[in-house]
This record gives sequence, structure tokens and C-alpha cells, in this order.
Amino acid sequence: MKRRQFIKKATLLTSMTSLMPFLNYGKMDFPDNSKLKFIVASDGHFGQPNTDFQGSHAMLIDAIHKEENVDFVIFNGDLIHDEPKWMSEVKKVYDTLRVPYYPVKGNHDRISELDWEKIWEIPADYSFVVQDKYGFVLANSSNEAGDYLCVDIDFLQNKLDSFRSLPIVFIAIHISQNDWTRHGVSCQHILDLVASYPNVRAVFHGHDHDVDGIMLNQKKPYLWSGHFGGSWGSPLPGYRVCEVGEDGKVITYLKSMKDGMILSGHTL
Repeated sequence: MKRRQFIKKATLLTSMTSLMPFLNYGKMDFPDNSKLKFIVASDGHFGQPNTDFQGSHAMLIDAIHKEENVDFVIFNGDLIHDEPKWMSEVKKVYDTLRVPYYPVKGNHDRISELDWEKIWEIPADYSFVVQDKYGFVLANSSNEAGDYLCVDIDFLQNKLDSFRSLPIVFIAIHISQNDWTRHGVSCQHILDLVASYPNVRAVFHGHDHDVDGIMLNQKKPYLWSGHFGGSWGSPLPGYRVCEVGEDGKVITYLKSMKDGMILSGHTL
């Protein structure tokens, strides 16, 4: 399917989330010349009993390989389902990607931060810069016990300070730092911090399998990707694509991994 030939389709949410002010549609105007394209996929739950976790991961990898000009992928938490033995196994699956990828720790990724760093070779709180223009902060929002946590504000502020000179910054946090979803946590100090940096363009969340829309807090967009694995959630498992044009225009759109249909999209 060509990029400009897309069908807008209503996001299917549970009755709980449909009552909340999620914006499932928005204006989406593709950049004429994309300089950066990345994918955010969350909640694969590799190893979850009574699910086809092998099949869902294979479908996602295949869908990503069909995308053109992808720079990298962010796996935004719940890589596995509780059992630490699966972490090395899911890494083998991710390693079949033909593009770089970065993992984010979720509440079902129940290994220590020491073991996390040993397997992934990056800490659970991590940041990087792409093309000397685009900053990315991957912030840990859980622990080995699977608790829902506010991210480390000192880490987040330090990284955002170091990225002040960059035109665009993105943040990936598995658990929503607001209680506007059933499974979010109330971390107003984190929301206030994010809002204080003009170059933060968007925050990406996972965790809420039945949420794949966008919400605004202090004019900052917070986006969900639903899920691509696991035993519950949106009936259309998928992933989120984000593109940045040479003019600084940023768009994001949610895609079904089964057929590549664009389900919703926004200009940020």
C-alpha cells in the first residue's frame, strides 16, 4: 500500500477507554522528504502461556521488513511475560531485524537492571542521538517486581537538559505517567518536567493494550501503540510509525501488522 493511499479507520477501544477524551483521528500530512522514520512496537509478551507469541513476533518482524526506509525500531516494554528465561530468547528474535532496535523495560520484564544491561548492552535508562538532530530518551518505569513507577526524574531531567540544543526530542516510557488510563500512574512532576522542554515533540507509551490513541497534556502529545502480542487488548494488533521531514514536520500513524492498513494518524 502506498503511503498516500491510506484508509482512515476508527480505532477500536474498550468501553472504558472509549469514554475518555482520546483523539483517534487527526490531520496527517506526509512530509515531502522524510529524513527520519522509526517504528514503536509495544507489548509483545514473548513467552506468555496460551498465546501464539512466536507467531505474533514473526508477523511483526515481517511487517517491519515490508516498511521502506526504517531507521530503527523501539520495543516499548513488556518484551517478555514475567519469566526471565525468555529475555535472551526474545533477543534472538529481535536480532533477525534488518534495522537497529532499542528495548525499553516494562513491568512484565521482570529481570534486574543488572541482568537487563548484561543482555541488551544498554542500561534500563538510556538515551541516544540520531543524525545529530534527534534526541531519544528511553526511561524505565518499573522494576524486577513489576511495580508501576514514576520514571527517575533526575535521569530524565539530565538527559533533556543535555538535549536542549537539539531541534526535536522524543521520549519512550512503557507505563503512562498519568492516571488517565486504567493502568497509568500519577506522576504530575514528570508531566510538568516534560512540558517545560519546548523541543520535546512527543512521548510514546505501551502497557495499555486497549489504548492506541493520543492524548494531550500541557500541549504535549502522548501516544499509545496498543499491542502486538499478549492475550488481551485492541482487536487490531499493530505498531506505530513516526516520520520526521527535512522541514521539521512530524507525523505518526498506527498500522495493523496483519494487513498494513493505517488505522489512524496525526501531525504532531
